[in-house]
Amino acid sequence: MAAQCVTKVELTVSCDNLLDKDIGSKSDPLCVLLMSSSNSQWYEVARTEKVQNCLSPKFAKKFVIDYYFEIVQKLKFGIYDIDNKTVDLSDDDFLGELECTLGQVVSSKKLTRPLVLKNKSPAGKGTITVSAEEIKDNRVVNFEVEARKLDNKDFFGKSDPYLEFYKESPTGWQLAHRTEVVKDNLNPTWKPFRIPLQSLCGGDMEKPIKVECYDYDSDGSHDLIGIFETTMKRLQDASRTSPAEFECINSKKKQKKKGYKNSGVVSVKLCQVVKEYTFLDYIMGGCQINFTVAVDFTGSNGDPRSPQSLHYISPQGVNEYLSAIWSVGNVIQDYDSDKMFPAFGFGAQIPPTWQVSHEFPLNFNPSNPFCAGIEGVVEAYRVCLPQVKLYGPTNFSPIINHVACFAKQALQQTTASQYFVLLIITDGVITDMDETRGAIVNASRLPMSIIIVGVGGADFSAMEFLDGDDGRLRSPTGEAATRDIVQFVPFRQFKNAPKEALAKSVLAEVPNQLVEFFNTMKLSPPNSITPPNPAGTL
Repeated sequence: MAAQCVTKVELTVSCDNLLDKDIGSKSDPLCVLLMSSSNSQWYEVARTEKVQNCLSPKFAKKFVIDYYFEIVQKLKFGIYDIDNKTVDLSDDDFLGELECTLGQVVSSKKLTRPLVLKNKSPAGKGTITVSAEEIKDNRVVNFEVEARKLDNKDFFGKSDPYLEFYKESPTGWQLAHRTEVVKDNLNPTWKPFRIPLQSLCGGDMEKPIKVECYDYDSDGSHDLIGIFETTMKRLQDASRTSPAEFECINSKKKQKKKGYKNSGVVSVKLCQVVKEYTFLDYIMGGCQINFTVAVDFTGSNGDPRSPQSLHYISPQGVNEYLSAIWSVGNVIQDYDSDKMFPAFGFGAQIPPTWQVSHEFPLNFNPSNPFCAGIEGVVEAYRVCLPQVKLYGPTNFSPIINHVACFAKQALQQTTASQYFVLLIITDGVITDMDETRGAIVNASRLPMSIIIVGVGGADFSAMEFLDGDDGRLRSPTGEAATRDIVQFVPFRQFKNAPKEALAKSVLAEVPNQLVEFFNTMKLSPPNSITPPNPAGTL
């Protein structure tokens, strides 16, 4: 799966107290940005300008890079004192560097760290500050549209109209939005809809927009009712008391028919430009992502002492459970300030009473199930494994409800302060399918996402069903999930892939799930200065 670029980020760099390498004057610093490729080679991305005679430079030239939530993007900022005209930096004095990840920079919004030399010792008192800003046009247009007296294209019944909005592009008209179909109605009112301003006109209020009105036919031979062109400037004049009205013209009909007036009138009652928060608005505005791990200890995994078992830890210290924890955890930990992760097991008999438990802390401490960092989760798993008896059944709902409880508490705050990601690693078939469906439908109304990684060779068709990509998941009582929050992947698909590939696949949907939730709930980032606002106050 190709990684989807969430957005572009602009990095601004400044330094303080740099080492002075010039005799008789001060250092002339420049900053170079390197990134690490998938095979861990560093390559140069860009350089700032050189600042003359300055030990606390503020660089004017910014670095613009593509930001991906689902990948650990390693950055290295190198500061050099430039003494000559050559492009090569190896003959310039090295003043220190900082290695970090882009995730760390965006979750801090502004990151200040000491500079270190190649041997990792401090570069004097030198520090570097990197601040991040998202480059974006995060405006969306809210529409309310109706039509009247549309041409009837159907012999039996009336037309089933829908609209298509097109943006003008160098290669021709590009579809930006298609409305729902209103059945059997020549005077339809469509449900309110929204189109990103970028998709509609690239942010240019004067750019032509084409709207086509069709009569829907189930065999795909939709009949054109009529067309009109307009601009955002014209559309924004619309109000409920004086709508912006457009005649739908069908050129073929116009040529044939004398006295042709139009094929109906489309009436825009509302066209309102509003700002909408993006994923990085939430992250940079102080939203924390809380990460919880749940590990399947059911008997079907096989005896951990046997090399055939999915829980068998190889002489190299790995198995599929550990690989999944490392892969996903490494990305998420940059977005959690305290780096304390609750980790649970389910489906095992646990000491001292050997009762079966479906949510026991891997560290056996119910009052404090937190592990320090991903290393702590891995260590707790290794220590726990020989102390429990693998058993059954495979129940997911207790652990989903456990995390949902915390997500529900977080919702009592009036801002988008916390979002929860639950990683369940399992070898297969769910026993409590009905309860799990109910738990997921309930969780879809809360600030949480669920990632399920299937290990081993089992039949995972039930998991695919929970991942509502092909339609909304319903609870046994028929209640639909308000959004799709489950992402399932079988680990075997990533057996021979680079280690980043698993995280890339399972985390790619999380930013959109988080944004969709908080925008729907109209929650702002905790530290946001300005709320999204209607067009009139942009």
